[in-house]
Amino acid sequence: MKKISLAKQILLALILGLIFGIIANNFFPQTVNATLAKWILVPVGNIFLRGIKFIVVPLVLFSLIVGTASLGDIRKLGRIGGKIIVYYLATTALAITIALILANITNPGVGLNLTSSAEFKANQAPFIMDIFVNMIPTNPFESLVKGEMLQIIVFSILFGVCITLVGEKAKGLLNVIEQANEVCLKLIGVVMLFAPYGVFALISNVLMSQGMKVLIPLLKYGLTVLFALLLQLVVIYGSMLKVLGRVNPINFFKKFWTVMVVAFSTSSSNATIPVNLKICEEKLGIPESIASFTIPLGATINMDGTAIMQGVATVFIAQLYGKNLTITQLIVVVLTATLASIGTAGVPGAGIVMLTMVLQQVGLPVEGIAFILPIDRILDMCRTVVNVTGDAVGTTIVANSEKELNIDTYNSLNI
Repeated sequence: MKKISLAKQILLALILGLIFGIIANNFFPQTVNATLAKWILVPVGNIFLRGIKFIVVPLVLFSLIVGTASLGDIRKLGRIGGKIIVYYLATTALAITIALILANITNPGVGLNLTSSAEFKANQAPFIMDIFVNMIPTNPFESLVKGEMLQIIVFSILFGVCITLVGEKAKGLLNVIEQANEVCLKLIGVVMLFAPYGVFALISNVLMSQGMKVLIPLLKYGLTVLFALLLQLVVIYGSMLKVLGRVNPINFFKKFWTVMVVAFSTSSSNATIPVNLKICEEKLGIPESIASFTIPLGATINMDGTAIMQGVATVFIAQLYGKNLTITQLIVVVLTATLASIGTAGVPGAGIVMLTMVLQQVGLPVEGIAFILPIDRILDMCRTVVNVTGDAVGTTIVANSEKELNIDTYNSLNI
């Protein structure tokens, strides 16, 4: 019998996890669920997450240095960087605009009388200029230990640029870094062998503990977020691939869905970086020199799915408190959410931190976040899918604009 591919194993694990989680939540005693979570699901899920996360920092470091140095021409680096940053900021602004329009059409918070026992303590929103200042590491080794992604990215790019400037004298160092990068890529393959078990455990645990009942009072809000995410994923990204990238969007989604499953189960853009890089380079035909630069950067500053949640949540919370947002306030929401996406950690729950900043800017009570927390874990999984897909779509478009996309690989039937 033909061996089932890893991608199909992951998809099967996702489906079985969804079914098992719903059944367990509705029919198993709570003590049984708690025991399953404590002894099996949580440990297995965490092992998978830790396996992916431990490779993220060295992979980003080595791949960015190699990618930057391999570009050779500093002007080319600036050109690619300019294109991808414009794309990331533009799509984030577009995503939240779509969310605000849909939310004002569906009015998810009108007529609801919700009460919440959840507590939410807001962190002080950072000054926007501090974000840019903090991009520069004072100690790169400390940044690596703490996993400060923006600082790692800046250091890696500067290091790669200087390798290019030094030239032949740094060739030996570059060879060592390239070899280290290859080892990291091999590690990804080893860790991904455990993916089906990890995906099953993570999905099962979420649905087993949350269930579908939490969706009922917040159904309108949840469906508005999901519809906006689907619109961004299929219509916006599909159109961009067709018009700007001049490639077949169907081929992209056929090959990229494995990354979507991993993003859905982990709820972390950073944790998905290794798989995203692997698919972009091996299946979509994007050169390592571009993917290794744009994908880690996108996981840090490009959060279209999170922006969509913030747009809908802002309108939802405003309606719960009986407040009408003015056009000026809506524009502030778009600008704040777009800028807040820069430097926000690509980890589960980061969107809530960003939402705090947005609510404070338009004068809405941050305590309103407590109302959306019951279903945020489920929506977080969905918006992470859009976040990582946006990174890969932008990378594909930029690669083809530089005439470096391998069209034969992109159009091949090797899925």
